[in-house]
Amino acid sequence: MHQYLFFIGDFPIRAYGAMLALAILCGASVAYVLLKKDGRGWHEHIVDFSITVAVAGLIGARLWDVFFFDWDYYGNHLLEIPFVWQGGMAIQGGVVLGTIAGYWYLRKNKIDFWAFADIFAPALILAQSVGRMANLLNGDAFGHPTGGNFGIIYPESTLAYRTYGNQPLWPAEVWEGQIDILIFVALLLFSSFKHAKGQVFILYAILYSSARFCLEFLRGDYVDLTLGLKSAQMTSVIVIVIGIILFIYLGYLEKKQLLATETATVQNTKKHKRK
Repeated sequence: MHQYLFFIGDFPIRAYGAMLALAILCGASVAYVLLKKDGRGWHEHIVDFSITVAVAGLIGARLWDVFFFDWDYYGNHLLEIPFVWQGGMAIQGGVVLGTIAGYWYLRKNKIDFWAFADIFAPALILAQSVGRMANLLNGDAFGHPTGGNFGIIYPESTLAYRTYGNQPLWPAEVWEGQIDILIFVALLLFSSFKHAKGQVFILYAILYSSARFCLEFLRGDYVDLTLGLKSAQMTSVIVIVIGIILFIYLGYLEKKQLLATETATVQNTKKHKRK
């Protein structure tokens, strides 16, 4: 676990930034392959799209953490808000603002949002998995003490150590990264079967939010509760409920459209026979 990979003079090359860059590169690479395989030419947009979403996602992740998790601190240290290398990036905020930016880009370029999002979803969750490696190396997004002699003991230079000392902590960020890989596989598998447009992306949101809800019970980097739940859990519950409703609704629309198409085909066949 190293916060600094090496130095160029006095300038540090931080593991956190390097791994975030690798996460974006991995996500963009997988998205490029999947989009090119799809055959609609959308892979040509992946560089511009990835840059747009990545920048918006990083801003959203930072601001979400600042305002929902650490405002008590940053409210008195406003100049430190841009210091992302200190840790403090909320993936949920990144997904929200990244999705908004992605929608704007796709709409601008007249690309079907839901169809594109379905293809992009596996790449997104893979990028999140690599991003959790950044958290591990930086010593943030950590768990609370395990209460035993098992767990991760972080170096003295990390926020985790400053919070809990040399107590063993639950490997919350490690487990989340591993679960993200399982979700990645699940999305690829689901997308290979017949499904309604938009359901792959919605399934991504449901699965990740479910995993995040459970893992928050082990997180120790913040403890503020609302109605007995952490803010990330409240967000997860909202996303899960809306996601399930949308998943069912999109499936209903797909069946309705198929039925309408079949009815129109039958009627046209009857007309041709009469002629």
